[in-house]
Amino acid sequence: MADGKTITVQQIGSPIRREKSQRATLIGLGLNKMNKQRELVDTPEVRGMINKIPHLVRVVGE
Repeated sequence: MADGKTITVQQIGSPIRREKSQRATLIGLGLNKMNKQRELVDTPEVRGMINKIPHLVRVVGE
């Protein structure tokens, strides 16, 4: 977190009819509506959350 690198993540899929853990991961990333974007610090934890739900999110900018 010292270097301050960020990534922009966009929600591209709906959490309807998804497992609770996938919905919780979206909320953990700060996403809850279609096409919403969030700028997040690029950490291994955030990358892991993105890799858990690649069908629901897209990395827009790094």
